[in-house]
Amino acid sequence: MISRYKIIEHLGLKNIPKADIIFVLICLAICIILIFMPSGFEGAKDTNGVSVPSEVINVDNSQIHVIGLIKTGEQIVTIKILKGEYKGRVVETINHFLGKLDLDKFYVIGDKVFTVIEKDEKGDIFNAKIIDRYRLNIEAILVGIFILFLLFYAGWTGFKALVSFFFTALIIWKVLLPGYLKYYPPILFSIIVVGILTWVIIFLVAGFTKKGFVAFLGAFSGVLLTCLLSILFGKLFVIPGEIKPFAETLLYTGFIRLNLSDIFLAGVFIASSGAVMDIAMDISASMSEIINQKPEIKAKELILSGFAVGKSVVGTMTTTLLLAYSGGYSTLLMIFIAQGIPISNILNIQYVSAEIMYTVVGSFGLVAVAPLTAMIGGFIYVRFR
Repeated sequence: MISRYKIIEHLGLKNIPKADIIFVLICLAICIILIFMPSGFEGAKDTNGVSVPSEVINVDNSQIHVIGLIKTGEQIVTIKILKGEYKGRVVETINHFLGKLDLDKFYVIGDKVFTVIEKDEKGDIFNAKIIDRYRLNIEAILVGIFILFLLFYAGWTGFKALVSFFFTALIIWKVLLPGYLKYYPPILFSIIVVGILTWVIIFLVAGFTKKGFVAFLGAFSGVLLTCLLSILFGKLFVIPGEIKPFAETLLYTGFIRLNLSDIFLAGVFIASSGAVMDIAMDISASMSEIINQKPEIKAKELILSGFAVGKSVVGTMTTTLLLAYSGGYSTLLMIFIAQGIPISNILNIQYVSAEIMYTVVGSFGLVAVAPLTAMIGGFIYVRFR
């Protein structure tokens, strides 16, 4: 039987620095504040709407017209509310088809759906609208399994990683995106937010050590370089921000003054910042281990060792960005291939050009962060050994 002390040692709960505990508690407190903090757009939602899970008990497809792969018309759906004050009530609603495969949903009897119930002044059901299939339960199960697996495998470090994960998600949802909608300068605002996230994530994982300090300086240097490159090549490529999905819809919802081009450019260094942090931490941790094993090492030798580690890491990370970005446009590329469009034509289309800029500029930041972190680490580790 595994003893209690071995479990504590495996989970990394032995001799935890006090500064780590305090910092984690501060980040948790900030997460709680962010959850309840208003974004400034709560007034835009319908206060009379109640979201509940429902079950489809009957459908009428007589008004649906099929033209090839496209459905038009409407589907009359009868649902039974499963939770809330209207539990057990049966309501009839209409599912409209827009003629778009990516937006239309076709329901059958037995489907569990996410429904918004609108109430009148007396509190009775005025209208019911099906949003989509109900997925909150399976999402919660998936996240729960991930949390348990991470905690079991990485222990205290895994817990800090979870805190950084939720901290990042809340900052994006409650600070970054509402800031865009409030017309904050997208690039400057994004740099500030990414800098805060980089600082919190790295020091949560590495603690307040030289290893964390070197990783932070290296990562943020790489993000700044990627930002400058995205601004430069964004102007040279002349790619409008409206090419992003749902950009036109966003403008028509009342945010006509949004600078979508700058938001698009900010997305370049935001998307690569996570990989930049990974490389900076890998190199900083390797250099920290080297100087611990060989304290008398010279700065030049330590920097060259950091370069050697960086060469191995960036080789796979640049490919990672290529796979991540190209995966989102695989169907578009398949259309080009199926139609036999010349490669020169494909590379000049703005959607493809945007992905090329995303990939290459982000990869440039990944490659640059390796020598930057190595040089910063060589100075700090040797100067303050």
